Amino acid sequence: MSPLGAILCGVMRMLVGAHAHWQTPPDGAQSIYFANHTSHIDTLAIWAALAPGLRAHTRPVAARDYWDQGALRRYVARKVLNVVFVERHKEGQGDPLAPLAAALAEGSSLIIFPEGTRGTGPQPAAFRSGLYNLAVRFPQVRLVPVYLENLHRAMPKGTFIPIPVVCTVRFGAPLAQVAEEPREAFLARAREAVVALA
Repeated sequence: MSPLGAILCGVMRMLVGAHAHWQTPPDGAQSIYFANHTSHIDTLAIWAALAPGLRAHTRPVAARDYWDQGALRRYVARKVLNVVFVERHKEGQGDPLAPLAAALAEGSSLIIFPEGTRGTGPQPAAFRSGLYNLAVRFPQVRLVPVYLENLHRAMPKGTFIPIPVVCTVRFGAPLAQVAEEPREAFLARAREAVVALA
């Protein structure tokens, strides 16, 4: 890990704790970690909660229009977090999941937020179809639900400086694959797996 990466992990633990709790001990298998999304530091909280061996092979998925702006933010995204960028405002131009699929094909794990945008409370909104599409295309990749507790209080939408609040990152048991499960049923089940960790 880079020196800045170690500093970021230390700052996250000092400010909000970002303590990891696992229902099933991680074994290093390639995974998609999918979580509720309430603040700009959600990505850093999950990334910091992972053990160094897992963190080294895990890439957060983030919006280019936010994380690729400004010298410091761009450096952290590109050089420290090794972010997979997605375009939020260019619908209809190619496959929006192509960068994620490429990262999975290379063997990386991913951190994603299936709501697609930040919510305002502790419960996630309905999930968009990206998680389902990735699960269908990469059935060998484990789907690990994650619940971020108190991050909506540590850095609510519209704020720029985290408030010191003890936060927990809860990793659930991998979501079981169900053959030929309809998209809506899968997305509801995936969301419920996150809610159940609250």
